[in-house]
Amino acid sequence: MKWVKRGLLVLLALVLVGSLVRAFLPKPVEVELAPVERGPFEVTVTEPGRTRVKDRYVLSAPLGGHLERITLEPGDEVKAGRTVARLTALEPQLLDPRSRVQAEARVGAARAQSRQARAELARANEALNFARSELKRYRMLAKAGVVPARTLEESETEVRTREQALASARAGVRVADEELVGARAALSRMRAEGQGVGGAGAGGDESLEIRSPVDGWVLKVMQQSEGTVAAGTPLLEVGDPRQLEVVTDVLTEDAVRLEPGARVRILQWGGDYPLEGKVLRVEPSAFTETSALGVEEQRVNVVISLEEPLERRASLGDGFRVQSRMTLWEGEDVVSVPENALFRRGEGWAVFVADEGRVRLRQVKVGQRSGLRAQILEGLEPGAQVIVHPGESVKEGVAYTPRRFE
Repeated sequence: MKWVKRGLLVLLALVLVGSLVRAFLPKPVEVELAPVERGPFEVTVTEPGRTRVKDRYVLSAPLGGHLERITLEPGDEVKAGRTVARLTALEPQLLDPRSRVQAEARVGAARAQSRQARAELARANEALNFARSELKRYRMLAKAGVVPARTLEESETEVRTREQALASARAGVRVADEELVGARAALSRMRAEGQGVGGAGAGGDESLEIRSPVDGWVLKVMQQSEGTVAAGTPLLEVGDPRQLEVVTDVLTEDAVRLEPGARVRILQWGGDYPLEGKVLRVEPSAFTETSALGVEEQRVNVVISLEEPLERRASLGDGFRVQSRMTLWEGEDVVSVPENALFRRGEGWAVFVADEGRVRLRQVKVGQRSGLRAQILEGLEPGAQVIVHPGESVKEGVAYTPRRFE
């Protein structure tokens, strides 16, 4: 019996010692884990913007006179050459020598503008011919597998852009010609009146018709009521709202990372799907704007071309508010981790890795950062588990237990 009692006492002592040892051992740290992933990675910036018609034309009075009431309303369709406004002569103004000198100057300016518009048309035509020849060459190289498909797509986009530029240049020539015709008509009338042709009673019967230079729609009517207007008074604005682009202002530190051709997704425009676009250009001059928090920021306008067919954005009009998500950088095969797994260690970055029940410290080299995830250039391989939001209790070599979310 004595040996039985002695064995029980020994067993009880061992249990007590084991309990004490277990009580004083450090408990595993509860941590939240996230995998190291390999896949597509994109760095974007999202800013509000607005749509605008690419080519808009403000039609103004070529000379002072009496404006008849404009019956057109915003949204009315007009054809090139259609009369959109009519001016009748005001004898005291039209026979004034000073006005005659100004009319002669306007004829000279309109003539110079016409020459400039034709030069621009010639340049646009040459640029389109060059873009088409480049596209033809890239198509041959793409068939041979020499150039990537992306280069061919960029060349096709360039051809479409040059075609639109040529159409805009042709419209510019028509506008310049209409201005020249109006200026010459005004000058001829003044000269005729100066020579006594028409007389005082006939002056009020003369009229000058202002015609639309392009096919399009009336965007805005600035002077609808009948009345006397001075030379140069804006009357109405015409353009084609089917030809839209988006203007978004971004911080200059983001703008320097944007390049023409960068991918853009247009969000919150009213449709159930995003619209695809591309950065057309980043304007060269920035401006100062005060944020909602009262901080002065340097921002610059980014012009975005819409790549979607018209039927997918038919309800989008001029001056509509949108959100533009612009791609600053993207990669297809990128190793990345959540940004909240990173912390500073010296002059570099580090993460804690879950390794067979123990926490291990790893130095890493970080590349691009999106705000949610960070590109890992060195130090981690896909499949590893990193600890996110590491607290002070997470240290090298401690045991851990994954946190469970109910």
